[in-house]
Amino acid sequence: MLSTIAIESLKRRKTTAILTLLSITISISLLLCVDIIRTQVKTSFTRTVSGVDLIVGAPSGQLNLLLSSVFNIGTPTKGIEYKSIAALQSNKQVSWLIPLSLGDTHRGFRVVGTTNSFFDHFKYGDMQSLEMAAGSAFTQPLSTVVGADIAKSLGYKVGDKIIISHGLGSVSFNNHDDHPFTISGIVKKTGTPVDKAVYVTLQGLEEAHTGPKHSPTSMLGRKSADKAQEHEHEHEHEHEHDEHTKEHAVYNSEAFTPESVSVVMLGLKHRVTALQLQYQINQSKKEPLMAILPGMALAELWQIMGNVESLLLGLSGLIVICALIGLATMLLATMRERYQEIAVLRTIGAGPFTLLLLIQIEAMLLTIVSAALSLGLVAGLMSALKPWLSSTYGLFLSSPLFGQSSVIIILLILGCTYLVSLFPAVAAYRRGLHAGLNANS
Repeated sequence: MLSTIAIESLKRRKTTAILTLLSITISISLLLCVDIIRTQVKTSFTRTVSGVDLIVGAPSGQLNLLLSSVFNIGTPTKGIEYKSIAALQSNKQVSWLIPLSLGDTHRGFRVVGTTNSFFDHFKYGDMQSLEMAAGSAFTQPLSTVVGADIAKSLGYKVGDKIIISHGLGSVSFNNHDDHPFTISGIVKKTGTPVDKAVYVTLQGLEEAHTGPKHSPTSMLGRKSADKAQEHEHEHEHEHEHDEHTKEHAVYNSEAFTPESVSVVMLGLKHRVTALQLQYQINQSKKEPLMAILPGMALAELWQIMGNVESLLLGLSGLIVICALIGLATMLLATMRERYQEIAVLRTIGAGPFTLLLLIQIEAMLLTIVSAALSLGLVAGLMSALKPWLSSTYGLFLSSPLFGQSSVIIILLILGCTYLVSLFPAVAAYRRGLHAGLNANS
């Protein structure tokens, strides 16, 4: 009966109740959005690279190795000799290997030397493979593949030529003008550091630094490239897509053996052997090496950045508290209008405690309806923005959206509602007592 009376009372103050309802709904929605984005960003951050079981480099610290290899930040480590790479490649536990050579830039963007295995095996998010928005992977030694952000900001397209520079500064006086690279592909937007990197072949990168390397493997790569170019000239302007496919099949980027690389990413046949292989690599006496688990390193890096999420959550919590204080203010402001209502309730036998409960029920009803509306609004908003968030910011929303933290937030809001509603409820209680005394007198 009290619930029915509370609903009818709110209907009589429809305009004020609706405005209060909207205020609380927006505040709770904001808090839930911050909580969801906080948890989902953490999940997406730890999946910036997925499918890679180990990252191996020279001993330089776990975070430094992670930042330089995955995020293209910081100074790359010294090189790993080819004999160590060959030993890792021949290890029975290793399924595939991605070599990375760092240390060059193009107009302020990092240049990464690698092979076509990078585009075959590197994954991000929910084990999503890299896809080409245009063109294909490396087709000849001086091929390059650029990220989506670079192509957009610099206006590049497939077939354009670029010059890379030695060093990591935004301005370099040591440009490799004699070895221009031709863009063979543009990676589709991923929302990860891949979008802001230039990928070149290890062979092309080494030739840019030292000139052509006349080794059997290098000659094989050069002859293959010449055949690919001859094939292209013979069939110019015909079946462009087929030509790219054939070129890719002719040029084997893995055939080239570099003297050294900066980092190696490993994929294992069985992930349960990652810790065992990590220990073996770290204890190797042939060459000082360091192997890290990407997931653990990313989690450690996130802990350093955890203060930002706490700040956002705190600010959203303050907004909700302000909205609840507004609820209490609304109920107090309408008490004068409800003197006649309180008098009628007292006449039909409602005690002061009943009036106190009535005010609290009204406040709880408004908050419960607001919470329900917020849950629906946030769920619909996140579903609609899911493709945009994944392509633009690399934020991959995973189910369920509302976890344990969301339940705790709703319960805390209901508890705060009960506390702030005590002020108008006590005012109604006192008004009820005063009305009772007047009636008795």
